[in-house]
Amino acid sequence: MAILRKVARPLLASVFISGGIRTLRDPHAVAGAAEPVARPVSMRVPQLPDDTVRLVRINSAVQVGAGVLLAAGRFPRASALALAASLVPTTLAGHAWWKAQDPEERARQRVQFTKNLSLLGGLLIAAADTHGKPSLAYRSRAAASVGARSVRRTGNAVGNAVADKAHDVRSAAGAVREHLPTG
Repeated sequence: MAILRKVARPLLASVFISGGIRTLRDPHAVAGAAEPVARPVSMRVPQLPDDTVRLVRINSAVQVGAGVLLAAGRFPRASALALAASLVPTTLAGHAWWKAQDPEERARQRVQFTKNLSLLGGLLIAAADTHGKPSLAYRSRAAASVGARSVRRTGNAVGNAVADKAHDVRSAAGAVREHLPTG
């Protein structure tokens, strides 16, 4: 499975790296299409700039940076999640097939929209991939179970040791009573 990850991640990241570089070089080419999505987002998130060209550049930089990280296998879960988050506004702005009037353009945009949904699915799988290792929650539950079992065993061992010592004390007390003068 490790070889699959080493091949699949760069393949998945390549579209984001190339598209991000292209858009970074000419953000004005997509700024008009991005405006209907960028404007409401920037109004709801005050930390973001309200300039559409700057938002397009930020989105492109995220795609290039996270794409390179995913391709290199560095922080793959976080980078896949960042790419997924950047893909949503890109898809809504760039491939709004429901707005196209021309049937051919509508079909073309629907294909691109569906392709991006497929990419989103791949990114979500990559974001959830734990390299075959169990999740932190699973490992925590397993460790707690092992700890509880260890405590039970220790408790049983202590209980048995106390019972043995109590038996020894009773035996010693009985032996002492036999040697005491009665009287």
